Amino acid sequence: MPLTLMKDYLWTRYGQHWPSRRDLLLWQERKVREHLRLVLAKTPFYRERSEGLLLEQWRELPIIDKQVMMDHFDRLNTVGIRLEEALQVAWEAEKSRDFSPTLGGVTVGLSSGTSGHRGVFLVSRREQMAWAGTIMAKVLPGSPFRKHRVAFFLRANSNLYNSVRKGPIRFQYFDMLDPVEKHVSALNHYRPTLLVAPPSVLRLLSEAADEGSLRMEPDKIVSVAEVLDPLDEQYISERLNGKIHQVYQCTEGFLGATCTHGTLHLNEDLVIFEKEYLEGAERKFIPILTDFRRMTQPIIRYRLNDILTERKEPCPCGSQRLALEQIEGRSDDVYYVRSLADGRRRPVFPDFIRRAVLSASSEIKEYSIVQHSERLIECALKVQPELEMICQEQVRQALLELWGRLRCEAPDIRFREYARGSLERKLRRVERRFAP
Repeated sequence: MPLTLMKDYLWTRYGQHWPSRRDLLLWQERKVREHLRLVLAKTPFYRERSEGLLLEQWRELPIIDKQVMMDHFDRLNTVGIRLEEALQVAWEAEKSRDFSPTLGGVTVGLSSGTSGHRGVFLVSRREQMAWAGTIMAKVLPGSPFRKHRVAFFLRANSNLYNSVRKGPIRFQYFDMLDPVEKHVSALNHYRPTLLVAPPSVLRLLSEAADEGSLRMEPDKIVSVAEVLDPLDEQYISERLNGKIHQVYQCTEGFLGATCTHGTLHLNEDLVIFEKEYLEGAERKFIPILTDFRRMTQPIIRYRLNDILTERKEPCPCGSQRLALEQIEGRSDDVYYVRSLADGRRRPVFPDFIRRAVLSASSEIKEYSIVQHSERLIECALKVQPELEMICQEQVRQALLELWGRLRCEAPDIRFREYARGSLERKLRRVERRFAP
């Protein structure tokens, strides 16, 4: 097993002992200053923006996002890769479904583009090994020296994911563009001990298990890449006979994972999370990331568009890393409505919509709810045909009650037939499709 991988595995699994939250934060501060000293020597983008600042003033650096990163890609990365050549390699891999080519040993990949435009990410060989050691420590059930069969479903494979395939660990990538029937047959033969997939895929596999065509019992099931809706979580755990764990991973890094108690903790051993709290929403924030290990494509004060909710009570596991109640979804999917009191626009967070729909009826198997404008909401429910009209009216009343509690103008609520979307598109049960 490579030295870097083993070092990061051992550190993550056994070396992290911070007596208090304050000790963790002080350790983070030392790490980010050490990291910035190296980054500033290699990237013109951050060097120019840090002029006149001391290392301890790093929180005064400008906040960036995906658009800024792509606009300044050539001057931001530290290995001299141009955006044009990176895009060419990434698009060729997407078309051929061969994700092994690199640029000078650097892995190139594309983000899914759910925020409106696709981003390019770069990862060096050393960073791959560090990532593999960390994720093995946080996700693998048991020792890395026992035999594991990992089944990994994503829209695109990567050398990054293949770096986990070491020693007794077998790793098989399942292309989400392939038919579900092909996956079921392969899984019955492979019999994975660890199943990693987006909730939309886990839902389909659960249905296959319900029908009796899928026969497997992995030791651990991990949800990735999409928001895990409570409705899907319950259905999947019942059909696949196991608690669903989560990994919070995106183009910008490995951001969180569930502990043995099933609580999602942020990876503050890798990343500093500044919090942009949302007005009028208790414990909800948008994270601003500073990754103090990523060097090839530095992530310094990078604003995501995710909404996270802090856990109210400490996790029983005793970790000093911040515990989350949930990943709420994207800030792009916050609904906006008009107040009856003053006519001002106010936000309605996805969790409120989710809870209203799920509380309306226990007969709802799946759903989709889209806000097309401040006054128009479209719902689709998957229920037994004979219950469709009843459930639609129950959902209508639940949403109108929510709007009433918020003292906002009632929307026009329309219903359409439920149709499951393509696996090429991320599952979003609560979605906004207009710009406020």
